[in-house]
Formats: sequence, C-alpha cells, structure tokens
Amino acid sequence: MQAYKKLYSEAQQDPEGFWLEQASRLDWFTPPKTAANVRKNGMADWFPDGKVNVSHLALDAQINAGRGDQVALYYDSPVTNTQNHYTYSQLREEVAAFAGALKAQGVNVGDRVVIYLPMIPQAAIAMLACARIGAIHSVVFGGFAAHELAVRIDDAKPKAIVTASCGVEVNKVLEYKPIVDKAIEEATHKPSSVIVHQRPECTAELNNDGDIDWKDAVEKATPAEPVAVPSTHPLYILYTSGTTGKPKGVVRDHGGYATALNFSMSYVYGLKPGDTFFTASDVGWVVGHSYIVYGPLIFGCSTVLYEGKPVNTPDAGAFWRIIEQYKAKAVFSAPTAFRAIKKEDPDGKFLEKYDISSLERIYMAGERLDPATYEWTTELTDKPVYDHWWQTESGWPMCANPVGIEAAKVKPGSSTFPVPGYEISVLDPLGKSVDNGEEGAICVRLPLPPGCLTTVWEDEERLHNSYLKAFPGYYCSGDGGYIDKDGYVFIMGRTDDVINVAGHRLSTGEMEEILASHPAVAECAVVGQPDDLKGELPIGFVILKNAVDITQEQLQDELIQLVRSKIGAIACLKTLHIVPRLPKTRSGKILRRIIRQLVQGNEVSVPSTIDDPTSIDALKQTLS
Repeated sequence: MQAYKKLYSEAQQDPEGFWLEQASRLDWFTPPKTAANVRKNGMADWFPDGKVNVSHLALDAQINAGRGDQVALYYDSPVTNTQNHYTYSQLREEVAAFAGALKAQGVNVGDRVVIYLPMIPQAAIAMLACARIGAIHSVVFGGFAAHELAVRIDDAKPKAIVTASCGVEVNKVLEYKPIVDKAIEEATHKPSSVIVHQRPECTAELNNDGDIDWKDAVEKATPAEPVAVPSTHPLYILYTSGTTGKPKGVVRDHGGYATALNFSMSYVYGLKPGDTFFTASDVGWVVGHSYIVYGPLIFGCSTVLYEGKPVNTPDAGAFWRIIEQYKAKAVFSAPTAFRAIKKEDPDGKFLEKYDISSLERIYMAGERLDPATYEWTTELTDKPVYDHWWQTESGWPMCANPVGIEAAKVKPGSSTFPVPGYEISVLDPLGKSVDNGEEGAICVRLPLPPGCLTTVWEDEERLHNSYLKAFPGYYCSGDGGYIDKDGYVFIMGRTDDVINVAGHRLSTGEMEEILASHPAVAECAVVGQPDDLKGELPIGFVILKNAVDITQEQLQDELIQLVRSKIGAIACLKTLHIVPRLPKTRSGKILRRIIRQLVQGNEVSVPSTIDDPTSIDALKQTLS
C-alpha cells in the first residue's frame, strides 16, 4: 500500500499544499491562495479568499469542457413508469430558468429555500438553482410529517418553499401540498412563496397567497447566471436528528465541499468523467446531496436519480436492471437495501436476467456492513464490494478503500483506511488513545478537512456541545470501534450500542454480525435489556429469509450456540425473537433506540423518520 501511504502522508504533512492542489482542479472564479483559516474552536474555513459557485462547477464548467451533449442525469421511476434523461446543456437550461424563477420571488444571496420534493428531476434542479443564485437550500425528506417540516421551517426561516403536488410510494400516492400547508400553519415563520410542481398522479390546489405553479413561474422567468460567492458561503443546511428532539442543521460550504467531492469521485469510487454512477438513496439524505447530485456532476459523470425501491418496484431485480440499462460503473446504497434483495431473492434468480458487466464496484455505507451481507453480495455478483464510513456531518467518506490509487485487501467488517485529510483516533473515556484492537470512541483530530460541516446553523454552542466538547482537539463522531494492527478501521456502531453484562462491555454490533452469518437470517438487531443480576442482558430480534425451512426452536438453539461459540458464555444471549419486520427509518437504518425503549417498557414516541409505524405495534405484540 505504498501509493496510499504516500498520498496520506502528503495530506498529513502539508495539508495546505495538498488541498490547494486539489482545489486547483476546479474552475474557480477567483482561485484561492490561502488553504484554510483555523478558528478558535479548531474548525477550519477552507479557501477563504477563493470565489466559486457549485452550480457553475456542476453545469457550466462541464459544458465548457465539452460535455454539453453528455447525459448528466438519468431519471428512472418504476413507480410512475417514467424514464427520462437530461444532457448537461439541457440540465443547465432547466436550472437557469428555475433559478430565475426563484429570483423573481425575491430569493437572493444568503436567503434560505426549503425543498420538500420526492425523487424527481425537479429536486436536483431546485438544489442546483438555489446554489446558482447563492441561496441556501435545505432539503427535507419528502413525506416527513407536517410537524417535522414546521420545525425545520422555523429554524431555517426560508423565503420560499419548493414542493410537488405529491410523492409516490410503491403504489400509494401521498399528497404533499396539504402537509406543506399544515406545516406553514404550525410554524411561527411564514415563507413568502410556495412553488409547486404539479405531477400527473395528483393535482394540488393553489389557493393560498404566495402559492405559485412551477411551470408558470419558469415560463415567466429570465434565466439566471451563476453568482460568484466566497468559498465559505453556505451551500446548504441539512438537518440531522438530535438527542434533544430538535434537529441539528449541518451547514456545508461551496468551495471546500466541491473540492472534497471532486477528490472522492476518483479516490474513493475510482470513477472517470463520463462514467455512470448509480447511487440508490434519496436527495433528502446526505448521500443524495453528495453522490446523486453534486459529486457526480462536479466530476463530469452521469448520475441516476431513481424513484423506486430495491424490491417491490417491481421486484428484487430493480438494481440489476438499472445497472444494465444505464451501464453503471459503480453502485452505492445502504446495506439494508442489499439485505432486502437477499431476503426476497436469496439465490439471485433475478440477477440472472440482467447483464451487469459494466459494473466494476459495489459500495455500501450508512450503517455497518455486516460480513454476512458483504459475503452474500460478493459471491452473488462476483464484483468487489466496498464498505466505507462517513456521516451527515462529514459530507463525504472518512474511511474507505483507496481504489482510485490502489485497491487494498478487503477485511469484511472494516471500512479500510482513513481517507487523506482525516486523522482517525480511537480514544478511551479519558481521551487517551487505546491500543490496536481495543475498542473506544472514534474521533477525528481537528481541523477537519474540506467538505465537512462548518457549523450548526445559527447554533455555535450546539456545534461545541454535540461534536467538540467530549474530546478537546477532536471531532467526536459518536461511533465506536477499533483500529487493527494493519491500520484497518472497524466501526462497530454508535457508542450507545455497547452493553455492560456483569462488568463486561460487549458490542451488540458484534453479536448482530454473528447472528447475520446464519444462513436463515436476513436481518437482525440486538439491544440490551435491564437485568437485576447482571445489569444488562442482550436480546435479539431476527427476520428470516423467504422460504426458510427451519423451526423456531431449532433456529433459536443454533443462534444462541453460535453466539456462545464466538464470544463465549459471557455474552448471555438467551432470548431471541423471530419477527416479520423491524422499525426502520426511511433511509433503511434500524431504529435500535426505539427497540431498546420497547424492550425496557418505556413510552415510545413514534419518530417522523420511521418507514412503517406498524412495525412498532408488531414488536410490542412480540414482547407482550
């Protein structure tokens, strides 16, 4: 791994020179001469003397480089039976027109715009249009409840809201405009306009002051040119859940973010301009911001915007069909998506229908990639599968396999090495580094590299308390794990996913890994339940693969023995429940906190992020 070590060392020894060189690969209005200004809190403002615009980088600069006729965006919607594509030139035309429509509504540099849209091209167009005029967008996941939208409206104080008449979930139409109206009614802050894209599946009534039809607004607008903004100018606010119940508004800039994304497209994903990247996520999440919209376009790739699911739209072959149809070179989704495919089609019958020879690599992130899912996907597809670790706050990968320079040997369960720019440390509760192989809190030495959060929107105190206070001089990720003797980083889960059994700290992530290795198990979760004698005891929940022929008693015996043989009797895993489903967020993460509350008999407030509220009732019934 000499090439990796050399590049990583360059970024460590001369971060200013390293990142200025990376920044020089972009088309700046005013190229930066200063790499970073480090603030008192240890965070950095990147390229403070540079002027740039992300919409210009993603569209105009690509057209100037000769990519005007290349497809920028493929839109694929099995839920509406719609497919479309936009070249870079066509996408710029749409973005410039909508940017002009926003300006006509009085949206200017620094104003906020809340975007509440499903996975349709207008979502990407609205994001890029905001960036074009220097407005700050805040995308809220389409389908979030009115209260959650209202909370974000009050925090961001948008001048305008951009929405659609509806979203489509498999075969259900969800009207958006009534949710938006209810949210505005609840919110203290009132936006001056609501721009609505009408979809054929449902027409929204535009009967409030400030309601505007997207099509009418665009037809009357003068196309807008990109505005040169300082590199440090906020590009977007993206809300992530907070422990206090009030979401945290993660702020990202223009210049540092664009530089980091551009670097990652080559270094992490091994892509070249002109390649097709299929990221199966949602623009409401950070993955959608970074690797559906901004990253691929800034780098000159073709990106796929997919309005569908890994299964049931129409079947477990959906991802393979997309890969074949658009000749995707890399695919990126959460492990839960591949577990869903595994559950529906464990033998890969649907894969046999498609030619995925264009595909070179599969990426997973968003939650821990358990070895069982890694091995199943690798064996089924005969493609390299790479785990990588990052967060809403980082905006781009913190640990990854450096395939863009030289692919490292994969160790299942590990997200491989720290990405250049990130100095990862594993710390004990006193802030001291632990030995190789010993678990602790995963932290990143300050200052963070370009592309990471710059602050929490209008709440510096929360930035400090949430991320900087626990370990002075470090960003605390909230994840726990270890680094092995070869320098591989293993993320074992959130630091609160550790239970204390008779004085022994045990990782529920490790137990889940063992349960998932059983051939009958599609998905699982392990949490701690209070015990008078031992403090806590683990309790497991498993979902079976389809058409599994095994009795509940036999499976329980085998799983308990499996955990005992791998961890030892100390694990004390004696209670297992077979369940039809588990509470998950809409992005597919298992809500272990909810499961813990149910197990402990506490009151559970159903979060707006939950995908299927009935999963909580099913779990209550199992536990009763």
